[in-house]
Amino acid sequence: MKRPDWRAGNRLELLENGEEFFPAVFAAIEAAKHEILIETFILFEDKVGLALREVLIAAARRGVRVDMTVDGFGSPELSLDFVSGLTDAGVRLHVFDPPPKLSRRLKPFRRLHRKIVVVDGETGFIGGINYSADHLLDFGPEAKQDYAVRVQGPVVAQLRRVTGEILATATPQTPSAGPTAQRRWWPSRAQEPRKSNPSAGDEHPSTAGEAKAVIVTRDNHRHRDDIERMYRLALHASQHEVIIANAYFFPGFLLLRSMQRAARRGVKVHLILQGQPDIAWARWAAQLVYDQLMRAGVHIHEYCERPIHAKVALVDDHWATVGSSNLDPLSLSLNLEANVIVEDRAFNRALRDKLLPLMKSQCKLLKLEHTNAHRWWWRLGMGAFVFHVMRHFPRWLARLPRQAQPVMPVAQTPVVVSASQLPAAEAWQWQGVSAIPGASGASGTACLSKETAE
Repeated sequence: MKRPDWRAGNRLELLENGEEFFPAVFAAIEAAKHEILIETFILFEDKVGLALREVLIAAARRGVRVDMTVDGFGSPELSLDFVSGLTDAGVRLHVFDPPPKLSRRLKPFRRLHRKIVVVDGETGFIGGINYSADHLLDFGPEAKQDYAVRVQGPVVAQLRRVTGEILATATPQTPSAGPTAQRRWWPSRAQEPRKSNPSAGDEHPSTAGEAKAVIVTRDNHRHRDDIERMYRLALHASQHEVIIANAYFFPGFLLLRSMQRAARRGVKVHLILQGQPDIAWARWAAQLVYDQLMRAGVHIHEYCERPIHAKVALVDDHWATVGSSNLDPLSLSLNLEANVIVEDRAFNRALRDKLLPLMKSQCKLLKLEHTNAHRWWWRLGMGAFVFHVMRHFPRWLARLPRQAQPVMPVAQTPVVVSASQLPAAEAWQWQGVSAIPGASGASGTACLSKETAE
C-alpha cells in the first residue's frame, strides 16, 4: 500500500438511505453537462432502476457522455426493452465479468462491488447503496439501512480515475453491440482522456470545503488490502471511541486483533451488526467471533429494525469512512471495493449523530451469555478452529484461481433477457422527495432469537 494521497479542500455530505441518496444522484444527473460515470453492483428493473433509466436517457439525449458499469453477478438480468432504451439514447452500458450463459449465479467471487457516481468531474457519490427499491423505507420490513456520501472538491478526481481504470479495460462498443452502439470513448492507459469538460480531467480541481479526504480501493493487483489497512491504522491510533456499523462481519485475524487491542487499552469500541439480516448466514458468521471480541471489552449491538446494509465507521472525533466494503472475506480478500476516508470533525459528528440513535434505541446490546461461549460444542474446540480459520483465510482466498474479468457491452452478454422477471413497476417519482423524519426508525426492538437467548 502506497502512502494515501490525501486531498484537502473537500465538501462532504452524508446521505442516509434511498430517500436522501437517490434524489441527490438523480438531480446531479439532470444537471450534468458533459460526463456521467456510474458503477454499481446491483441495478434492478424496479421503480428505482426505472427512475435512474429515465434521467440517464434524458442526459444522453442532450449530448452528455454516459457510461454505466454494472456487475454481472449482482445484476444478472435486464430486459431487452430496458437495455435498448438506454443504448438507443446513447448510454454506454457495460457489464463487469458477465455471467456464463448456462447459469447467471455461477461466478460469485471477485465481483465489482463498488457504488460510485461521478458527474462532470465535479460532483461524486460513494457508499453502499445500490439502485434497487429495497433501499427505500416503503419497501417494508426488508428495507435496508444504509449510507452514502456526496463529495465535491479535489477528491472527486480520484473517484473519476478509479472508474476510468475499469472503463480502460472495456471491450469497444462496436456496431454488433447494439443498434446504436458507438466507439469506446474512454482511452487506453497509454492515451490521454479527451477533455471536453475542462474540469473532468483536472487532478486538482478547485476546493469546495475544508475536509481532508482520500479514496481508498481494494482490487486483486496492487491494492489487495488497502481498505483493511486503513481500518487497522485508525484503530491503532484511536484514543477514546470507535463505532463500526457493518452489514457482513467476519474479519480476518489482523483486523480482529486491532479491535481487541483498542478495547483492551481503554478505547470504547462499539460494533453495530446485523440483528435482522437479509442473508441468513450473515448473522451466524458474525456470532462466531462475538466471544473473542466481547471478552476483550468490545461492545456489540445488533440492529433490529430491519436489515442493516451499512459499511461505515468513525474513530474519535475526526476520522470516518463510508463506502462499499464489508468486513468479511468477500470484501476484504476478493471483491473490487471503494471507500472514502475522511478526516473532518464536522463529518465525523454528522455520522455519529446518525449512529448513536441506532445504538441507543434500535439495537440490542449483547452480553457475554448471549454468545456461543457457554455451548458445549464451542468449549470442545470450535472457538480454536474459528480462530485459525480467521487467521489464514485471506491467504487461502487469494490463492483462488483468477481468470480474466472482461468489461463488455451489455448487448454482448447473457444479462439481456427477453422480459424482466420482476413485477411490472413504474418509475419512482423522486422529485420533491425529502428525508423521512425518523428514517432510522424510532422504536427500540429486542431481537434476540430463541437460539441466541438460550
